Amino acid sequence: MSLTNTPSANRLHIGLFGKRNSGKSSLLNAITHQELAVVSDTPGTTTDPVYKAMEVHGIGPCMFIDTAGFDDIGTLGELRISKTKEALQKTDIALMIFTDSDFSEEDDWMASLKEQGIPVIAIVGKTDQLDDAQQLASQIQERYQMKPIPVSTKTGEGIEQILPEIIRRIPENFESPSIIGHLVHPGDTVLLVMPQDIQAPKGRLILPQVQTIRDLLDHQCVVTCSTADRLDTALQSLNAPPQLIITDSQVFPLVSQKKPESSLLTSFSVLFARYKGDIDAFIQGAQAIDRLTEQSRVLIAEACTHAPLSEDIGRVKIPRLLRKRFGEALSIDMVSGVDFPKDLSGYDLVIHCGACMFNRKYVLSRVRQAKQQDVPITNYGITIAKLTGILDQVVY
Repeated sequence: MSLTNTPSANRLHIGLFGKRNSGKSSLLNAITHQELAVVSDTPGTTTDPVYKAMEVHGIGPCMFIDTAGFDDIGTLGELRISKTKEALQKTDIALMIFTDSDFSEEDDWMASLKEQGIPVIAIVGKTDQLDDAQQLASQIQERYQMKPIPVSTKTGEGIEQILPEIIRRIPENFESPSIIGHLVHPGDTVLLVMPQDIQAPKGRLILPQVQTIRDLLDHQCVVTCSTADRLDTALQSLNAPPQLIITDSQVFPLVSQKKPESSLLTSFSVLFARYKGDIDAFIQGAQAIDRLTEQSRVLIAEACTHAPLSEDIGRVKIPRLLRKRFGEALSIDMVSGVDFPKDLSGYDLVIHCGACMFNRKYVLSRVRQAKQQDVPITNYGITIAKLTGILDQVVY
């Protein structure tokens, strides 16, 4: 299998954290048996986090994140630390590397990891250079209630213990087990109404379509695909109504009107709201739409950073639906990629995309942030279903 076959968002994200010159990059190279990261004795060699996709025996597809030292200084240092904090939000398992007994920096980061429920593997690094590595290990165990792994990338000590420990710590909720398995049974016929607008790359399907089709085939379903303008023909070609119709959210109203009464209805975006995030929070957040007024303020967050095109769902279609309902003065802000405000308190609602480009840990960190600030958060597909009055018809 090619290392690039598995999307980054579906990989286990393993972050390496520690002070400058604690040996994070050397450790990454030793774990993976490859020269992935630049190694230097100069503190601060690693600046922005380095993301490296790997296929590791026993783990499968994963993403290692080599971060800048969290004790960096100066204006640039503060920017590097902010990038490290951003990487923390994407981390499923953290390797915390210790090389001295001054735990003032580590205390804050260990508290953040605990708060976010991220499993931590403590490592005493550079044991070949430490005067008393055993004493440091004892201090770490007493302070954080975890037994660290003594490691030396020079002698190889402890390296082989790390991967088994990572495997043991993989979170149970790392990924929802299936995109669609909760709604289908072997032999079910499923009709996919596929978006083929200008947002879709020429000659290709977009990622949610590909992953959903693969999941349906894994569940031994019979899959039929159609564009919205061929929906009637597709339905007529089937001997019986499909058990489930999965549609592009943008044509929810059309498909809802034409679907057979016995067929269940959902959308790619709604499915990914469950697969990538917290579906209950998104459904609850959609109720805030009823409380919006022309004086409200809405944030629309998109994972992709593509150049805006005409009739873009996040930048054009959803704002159009909202302003049609609540008035042209409704304030709507748009962010994309990793640009997500730390302070959400000024918003009455956050509407997030399906987040197929983010890992689940990162999406859940945004949901948690919204909850902590008491700001409702929902999803593109759920928003469209709510605004068009068919949310109660949608399965998720």
